[in-house]
This record gives sequence, structure tokens and C-alpha cells, in this order.
Amino acid sequence: MIVLVLNCGSSSIKYQLLEMKDETLIAKGLVERIGMEGSVITHEKTGHIKIVKEVPMKDHKDGIKHVMDALLAPDGGLKSLKDIDAIGHRIVHAGEKYSNSILISDTVVAALEECIDLAPLHNPPNLDGIQACKELMPGVPMVGVFDTAFHQTMRPESYLYAIPYKYYEKYGIRKYGFHGTSHKYMAIEAAEMLNIDVNDLKLITCHLGNGASVSAIKHGRSVDTSMGFTPLEGLVMGTRCGDLDPSIVSLIGEKEGITEGEVTSILNKESGVLGISGISSDFRDLEAAMKEGNRRAELALNIFARKVRFYIGAYIAEMNGVDAIVFTGGIGENDTYMRELICKNMGNLGIKLDPYKNNVRSKMVILSTDDSPVKIMMIPSNEELVIARETKEIVKHSRLL
Repeated sequence: MIVLVLNCGSSSIKYQLLEMKDETLIAKGLVERIGMEGSVITHEKTGHIKIVKEVPMKDHKDGIKHVMDALLAPDGGLKSLKDIDAIGHRIVHAGEKYSNSILISDTVVAALEECIDLAPLHNPPNLDGIQACKELMPGVPMVGVFDTAFHQTMRPESYLYAIPYKYYEKYGIRKYGFHGTSHKYMAIEAAEMLNIDVNDLKLITCHLGNGASVSAIKHGRSVDTSMGFTPLEGLVMGTRCGDLDPSIVSLIGEKEGITEGEVTSILNKESGVLGISGISSDFRDLEAAMKEGNRRAELALNIFARKVRFYIGAYIAEMNGVDAIVFTGGIGENDTYMRELICKNMGNLGIKLDPYKNNVRSKMVILSTDDSPVKIMMIPSNEELVIARETKEIVKHSRLL
């Protein structure tokens, strides 16, 4: 089975084409600046030179047309669109409607439209991608794989906020959590690396990038996660503030003479390590500035690391222990300094990082000392492979019905 995986953002499309017999990556690419000047597609067939092409794209349908053209080019990876057996869509928000990936139907599309209020920046482009594929490749089965689905195993004690219960009943206000596909992948791969059934493990998974979250996974099920009703809650991130006293929103609005929406935009786009440092949301820039003596850059890094440690400690208490801590994402995989800073002074919790083993990037390795009671692991993220696997299984099952 050949599966096309699509991740449609507000102005971008990430894609991979995989042969699922042996999970081989045939080709991958990225469409950027959809609906803007300078729209570009970058395509790479495995083992071939990367091709970059600037072409106008007014919407996601245009973008997906160019993805199809790139795949069908001489060095694209496909001979015919008929070779695509299924399409897997990464979809951010399904609310409480779906706790697993599902074959996309008109009913599913309607349910996702009802969740637009919960993810106004993400669900509309996800739906645009579904509609474009429906028009361009009619009859090809499509599967929705949801960022929120993995966290639907959380108990009410973990996902409810202490506000009047009627707001949960009327508006669905609760913790949903995100990065679910990544956290699930880390759990599965960590169990395989350790040669222990995932149902026998207590794991804390750290997806650390410009957007970042930590999850507690007990016996293969998410029991808590740091992101909340939106991806704004939880860790300090690149430009997001993370956990915050809600009264700050009204105070900033009142003092600055701006609307609540404008304050929310500041908390999402101008805060986090960018807001603290005043320099950048890129951790490489912050570490370079820190080495030159910039105190605020150092402060931003320390605040980020402290918040990750805070959640790790909380989740150890929540699960009454932990077997392994897993890092992934752009920071989790590549930032040796930040991994060391996060794990610093946690030996009393059985967390001992080996500085020599830690001097590595983007490899599936164990980073803890040999005598560390808790394993520290790095597993490069591959959300697209998870989406492809789930798409394959659901389509195969539907054909058996």
C-alpha cells in the first residue's frame, strides 16, 4: 500500500509518500506561503537532489495540485496518481468526538467543522486539504489522524478546569492536549528500544520545539499532558507564554488600551522565550547570546528548562514513578545544552544524564548513565510514519468489512 501523508497548515503543506510494505519513504516535501507572494514548493525523492520551485498558489487546492505535479515529475516518485492507495491527513482538533483515527466521511467532515471554534487557525486548512484531495483524487480513501485523540484517555480529574461545570457542558471547555501523534510515537518506540511492553511502562514524553508539550503516559495511555484547551497552556515555548494567571489578560488589555484578542495574539506570538529575551524564539540564537554574556537570553533558557522540570516532577508524582523520559522535537533532538539543563540536579528522582552520551543529535539513543534508575532517551520524531501506519490499518480494516 502506498500512502500519501498530508499536514495542512494555515499557509503550508508538509507531505510524505510512503510504501507501507516496508515503511519506505518514497518522497517528501513542503509547500510554503500559500495565498501569499513567493509561494514555493520544495520536493525531494529519496536519494535524489532536492528540487525547489516558486509557483503562485492561491489556496490549498492549488498547493495540493503542485504536490501532485511534483510527485508525477520524472524524479518525483510516482508514475500515476492511481498508485496512491490512501491519504492520511493530520488534523489538529476533533474535540471529544473521536478518540481514534477514523475513515473520513461527510459525517466526519461535519464533526470537524463543528470543532472550528476550538482550533480556528488549524481546522480550516485541514478541512481545505480534505476537500482538495476529494476533488483531485476522487474515490481514494482518506483517514483523519487527530492531534487530540491520544489524550482522550485522560480522566476528568486531569482534563476539567475548576470553572462552572456548565461551560464544559455548553462549550466543551476542557483540557484537550496536542502533539498526540508525536507522544504516541515516542511511547511505542521507547517500549521497543527497551524491549518492554508499553503496557508495562510509565513514560514521560517531551516534545520540545517552537511549540512544546510534556505528557505522562502510563501503561500506553495518556494520563495527563501540559497543553490545554489550546496549545497556549503549559510549557514556556518559542513565542507562547505557557501557564499564566488569567487576570493578566484583562490587566494588559486595560493598561495598554487593546482588545482581549490583541492580548491573546501577544501571548501566542510575542511571548515565551522571545518575550523574555527580546532577541529570538530560536534557541540557537539564545545560546549564542548567552555565551556572549546576555543575561536575558540566559534567563529565557533557564525559565524554559525549569518549566519542563516542573512538569516532569509533577508527572512522576501523578504516576507514582517513571521508567523513562523521552525527548523529541527540534530542541529535544538537537539541543544538547537544553537536555543537560533540564536534567540537571534531578538525581534525587533517579534521573542521571550521561554528558558523553548526550553529545549527539537526532539519533535514537539512550542518554542516561548506566546506573540511572530512570532511562533518558532521545527518539527523533516521525509523526508522518504514525499517520501512515494508522491510515494503512484503518483502510485495510474498512476493506474487510
